[in-house]
Amino acid sequence: MNSILDFFQYLLNSEELIRTGGLVLITLIIFAENGLFFAFFLPGDYLVFLAGVFCALKILDVPIFLLLMCLFLAAIVGSLTGYLTGRFFGDRIQNRPDSLFFKKQHIDTTRKYFDKYGSRTLVISRFLPVVRTFAPILAGLVRMNIGGFMVFNVLGAGLWIFGLTGGGYYFGEKFPWIIDYVHYIIFFFLGITTFTVVKGYFNAKKEIADE
Repeated sequence: MNSILDFFQYLLNSEELIRTGGLVLITLIIFAENGLFFAFFLPGDYLVFLAGVFCALKILDVPIFLLLMCLFLAAIVGSLTGYLTGRFFGDRIQNRPDSLFFKKQHIDTTRKYFDKYGSRTLVISRFLPVVRTFAPILAGLVRMNIGGFMVFNVLGAGLWIFGLTGGGYYFGEKFPWIIDYVHYIIFFFLGITTFTVVKGYFNAKKEIADE
């Protein structure tokens, strides 16, 4: 049991992931978090930001272009996998009982964003934890045209990766002392993540109760 808990703590520790797992593990996590419904808990936003910071400081010793391309493609392919999962296995996913790795509420919350923003949800959701994972799945479930899906998929992935990872690289180059405040950065992103998830949950719950 302790080994399982240690494994999950490792997955949620972005700094340790980057230092020990390198580019391959970061890429796999971004792929999973962007479309595999059981991977919604993985650290996305602050992982890609810190990857940029660590790349600038040579702690992650890979060219920035390679880092950006790997994460960009991982985000695109991850979402496409989510879309295909929703398209071909959507009914099974919706009928799954709630568990540690799946909550029907996440689909309901994501559906609210689609009702409000339409296809733009695929771009907006890149910056929203949990919704980022379920948006492509729901797009597949409702049989969204794959051409239109890919346009928003690529656009959203580009804004997310080049914005956060590129921003992290810029800060790492211009302010190398930022490495001493990594934990504060993580707490900042965690705060945003927690606020977004909790707010989305209560909004969805309220709207469902009003129907």
